[in-house]
Amino acid sequence: MSIPSVEISHSFKNPAVLSAQACPESVKNILPPARCELARHTISKWRGYSPTPLYALNGLAGAVGVQSIFYKDESQRFGLGSFKALGGAYAVQQVLQHVLSEMLPHENVSLDDISSGRFADTVKDITVVTATDGNHGRSVAWGAERFGCQCMIYMHAGVSIGRQQAVERYGATVVRVRGNYDDSVRQADLDAKAKGWHIVSDTSYPGYMEVPRDVMAGYTLMTTEAMDQLPAGVIPTHVFIQGGCGGLAGAVCADLWFRYGAKTPRMIVVEPDPAACLYESAKAGEERVVNITEESIMAGLSCGEVSALGWEILHSGAQHFTTISDSPVAPLMRLMDEGVGTDPSIVAGESAVAGLAGLIAAHQNSDVAKKMQIDEHSVVLIFGTEGATDPELYERLVGHPAAHIPSSGESCD
Repeated sequence: MSIPSVEISHSFKNPAVLSAQACPESVKNILPPARCELARHTISKWRGYSPTPLYALNGLAGAVGVQSIFYKDESQRFGLGSFKALGGAYAVQQVLQHVLSEMLPHENVSLDDISSGRFADTVKDITVVTATDGNHGRSVAWGAERFGCQCMIYMHAGVSIGRQQAVERYGATVVRVRGNYDDSVRQADLDAKAKGWHIVSDTSYPGYMEVPRDVMAGYTLMTTEAMDQLPAGVIPTHVFIQGGCGGLAGAVCADLWFRYGAKTPRMIVVEPDPAACLYESAKAGEERVVNITEESIMAGLSCGEVSALGWEILHSGAQHFTTISDSPVAPLMRLMDEGVGTDPSIVAGESAVAGLAGLIAAHQNSDVAKKMQIDEHSVVLIFGTEGATDPELYERLVGHPAAHIPSSGESCD
């Protein structure tokens, strides 16, 4: 299968980026390295943990025209099919520890106590709540089931029934909300305050920062795994990362900066055209809200309001902000399914191919490629953030069920 033609709809070179510099203290204050280390240590002790593979896609790299493409495949993370398993569930564990510490001031409640079920009789009466397009809600619901609390999930009208059912399988109660993702966030917040529930959101905003910090800290396990799995001495020159609200992109940007310092890769943020809140914020130099009037097929990236924490990191850490249409999504999912040359077959969901789409589009546009310094010497890291998290949609786009796709080939583990 040939590489499809992909176009970048909009591209903005960030004048505020701090290029070729050590990670500033301001970024470390937003997402403290010690907090990230605690998250990685805690999650790595969970039952069923194992690093997800990092694939060297040499066939794809040759076809695209770069030196190397490394693809971090999150399609099997804890069986949830998405990197989101690292953030939401870990934040649930942290929230429960904090709530119990307030309820039981004479007990020294630890994160291990939450995992072991030491206070199960009390935890069962605590309710966590979040709004979601699918994957974050699945992680929160999974974490709530694992740690024994109640869970409410708010979904807007555009979320598929398949994603709703995936959440309900973990015992969560789903509440449908009119409007878009941002409307569901606001409704969840209102109901939580009225009913004494505890919000576990992956989006940060004024007055709500600490839980999203834990979510982002959990995400850094994915980035750290990828850096540890790269061949010795190899540092990526570029990372093409999905936008969304910016929580993932900010966490990845910060963790790379912690490790590589002034040699950190060029960070290119890729968003769907209808939900380009980070792109618009970068152009304005401050947070901007996008009114989403149509939903992207890349459902996990359909956010109209930036995460305050993620934006603060990306404002100084991302070199470029770009947008793409939905048109290359299905062809690239099929390309990943088939593999190029000897590359393995990979189950890549709709949002998983956004970074790859951005890379291909940049390389196919000589002006953009020059600005981004993309050429035959580029070493590119891409995060395949999800697998077939909506099996029916995946089958419709790829042409056969994900369960029938073999996962073969060599990883960099």
